[in-house]
Amino acid sequence: MSRATPAPARENNAPRGPEEPPQGTAGEEDYNLDRRRSKAVRSRSLRLLADLLRPMWGLFALTVVVVVISQAARVAGPALVAMAIDYGLPAAAEGDWLIPSVIGATYILTAIVAGVCTAAFIRLAAKVSQAVLLDLRQRVFRHTQRLSLEFHENYTSGRIIARQTSDLDALKQLLDSGIVSLAQSILFMTFTALSLFLLDWRSGLVLAVAILPVWAVTRWFQLRSQVLYRHQRVASARLIISFVENMTGIRAVQAFRRERTNNDAYGDLTEVYRDNTARTMGLNGIYDPALKLIGNLTVATALAVGGFRVLDGSMEVGVLVATLLYTNRFFQPITRMAMFYNSFQSAAAALEKISGLLEEVPTVRQAAHPVPLPRARGELRFNKVTFGYGDGPMVLPEFDLHFPPGQTVALVGATGAGKSTVAKLIARFYDVTSGSLTLDGVDLREISTRDLRRAVVMVTQEAYLFSGSVRDNIALARPDATDEEVEAAARAVGAHEFITAMPDGYDTDVNKRGGRVSAGQRQLISFARAFLADPAVLILDEATSSLDIPGERQVQRGLQTLLADRTSLIIAHRLSTVEIADRVLVMEGGRVIEDGSPADLTSGTGQFAALHTAWRDSLV
Repeated sequence: MSRATPAPARENNAPRGPEEPPQGTAGEEDYNLDRRRSKAVRSRSLRLLADLLRPMWGLFALTVVVVVISQAARVAGPALVAMAIDYGLPAAAEGDWLIPSVIGATYILTAIVAGVCTAAFIRLAAKVSQAVLLDLRQRVFRHTQRLSLEFHENYTSGRIIARQTSDLDALKQLLDSGIVSLAQSILFMTFTALSLFLLDWRSGLVLAVAILPVWAVTRWFQLRSQVLYRHQRVASARLIISFVENMTGIRAVQAFRRERTNNDAYGDLTEVYRDNTARTMGLNGIYDPALKLIGNLTVATALAVGGFRVLDGSMEVGVLVATLLYTNRFFQPITRMAMFYNSFQSAAAALEKISGLLEEVPTVRQAAHPVPLPRARGELRFNKVTFGYGDGPMVLPEFDLHFPPGQTVALVGATGAGKSTVAKLIARFYDVTSGSLTLDGVDLREISTRDLRRAVVMVTQEAYLFSGSVRDNIALARPDATDEEVEAAARAVGAHEFITAMPDGYDTDVNKRGGRVSAGQRQLISFARAFLADPAVLILDEATSSLDIPGERQVQRGLQTLLADRTSLIIAHRLSTVEIADRVLVMEGGRVIEDGSPADLTSGTGQFAALHTAWRDSLV
């Protein structure tokens, strides 16, 4: 499967900054490779962000116009103060109140404009950010559902949850407040510097000189925090993964008394997260005071230079006041920009992971021009099929097999013989490596996903039920089914009696994962779901392995109806389930070594006969 490679994050406690390449030829090659990968990941993330913003360009442009006006109005204040001191006060002293009135009215007007535009800007920016987040959240969900089973078997549920929770939350913080703060800060600093140069270019030069150490400190902070924030995102994701896995597997945790061990492991992860956070805060503890020191020194320098010029008459007092206000204000947003950079690094790391997830390509893809198969008969044929999982060994070497329509076939064999692999290929959770697998003579890869899902249904031993009513869980196979059709499906497999005995009948909430019903009842509900789907091919993968004897007998009665008039594939270790099959295939090492009816194989001397004898003896 083609996957975008994420930028690697070093896991030691002293991450090397990008400006410190390792020594030695091999180390330098690895370093350059890391840099190229990081650049590719950043480019991928920026493409995703641009794609998300594209539908919002109109609103985004309006937002930019509003923020420009708001910051221009804010910056006008010191210049108006200078005019009031140098021109308004002398005019008022002479009895002319027109000039100070105009200056005062202008000052009030600019304050109102700045306030109104700032409020409008915040509202517009919120609309843009929420639209982007909504689009991204839906993309992640849609794409994750489209990805093949191979992806979900390799990509842990905790990592997927981290993409939808902590990573999207990091982006939310950036879009909701970070970008707003950045845009305001950059425009405010730009307009402030321009106004200072226009008011007094010599004072502007003082500010220009001060920008150099600010840039140097900011660059130093950027290079070091970039690595630390990536580490922090990795540590945060590992915390979530560990928590989700332990809570999901809480029964195994408590059954094997793993609480203390898991607590220790989780404690180690929290220590790593704490250390990364502490080192990040340590960077801020240096960066923020350094900026304030540079700002205070610049204001002091501007005051000294301007004070002497006021004394020799080359600068007005009002201009000096305005230059000091401008110089002081110029440094105020830098701290906010530092906070933005913190959010930006966290969000950038999150965006890298999300963009990487969205770059995942399904290994099972829809055909460009699918062959329609509106009503399948259920004839299956494996023709010289080979298959292996990823780069692993071949599970099915040169596999040939034919399933006539309407036949019930049981697959038996030791664990690892290839039984479940055959089922997964028929359900097209995976595609064959070579050869062909056909349904009614059409290669599965050429059938549309919709037609294939209607023709082939798989029932597993898990019998997963979703939160909601019993009716909703049965109708999952056909959401447009009527209540009468749902109940008819339940009657057909013998589930109607216990459903009607429940507190609210078919409207009873089964709770998360079907916790309110027994294993046998869950299986019967899943059978009703499959009966309602009415597939041409039905696959039962260990559908009775988790049931006790009474539960199995209850399910067996439902199986008789479910398997009728359709091609069925039963994978089972319990031979009581196999006995209802028309044909039994014994598999070993990815090959069929015995093929015949249950009666024929039982009367023989092969593996199935031995298994059947051992099973009979176990019942005595």
